[in-house]
Amino acid sequence: MQIASSVYQRYLLLLGLLAGLAGCSSADVASYAANQPKLVIEDFFSGKLTAHGIVKNRSGELIRYFNVEIDASWDEQGVGTLDEHFVFDDGEKQQRIWTLVRQTDGSFLASANDVSQAATMRLAGNALFMDYVLTLDYKGSQMDVVVEDKMYLVNPATIVNESVMKKFGFKVGSVSLVIQKQVLG
Repeated sequence: MQIASSVYQRYLLLLGLLAGLAGCSSADVASYAANQPKLVIEDFFSGKLTAHGIVKNRSGELIRYFNVEIDASWDEQGVGTLDEHFVFDDGEKQQRIWTLVRQTDGSFLASANDVSQAATMRLAGNALFMDYVLTLDYKGSQMDVVVEDKMYLVNPATIVNESVMKKFGFKVGSVSLVIQKQVLG
């Protein structure tokens, strides 16, 4: 009787673990299709924008913060360029230049100078999801991390962006930032 009870307890534990893992699965961007305001990449990422964010380590401790000036434009072929200039709290400066190309399915292919291969930007409603491999300088050498990027348009001039950085499938840090469209007036 004791053996049956032990097997039953292990079975329940396994079911509980599987249910917990299923609960941790990432939401699909399509689940945001009805959300408003609708994010139109060419409209939001056009002109001058600013971003303000924080970087946390894997334990959730704030380790850096930064500000970004973004010049966004689109050429006559519909190719977008986001020229981002970062300034971190310690004075470090970085530049990332994204190139955005619309695909036939409505998504965008995004590439950047420090991203190892082009990533697909998936859009639905007010949301944009993108996963990519970013090369970072870490303690004097280069390190690639997988970035799971999720952006949400919360009003016509503001996007909230959450990013999780992983190495070998383990979370190594996160970035939270707000991107604001600059309105001239």
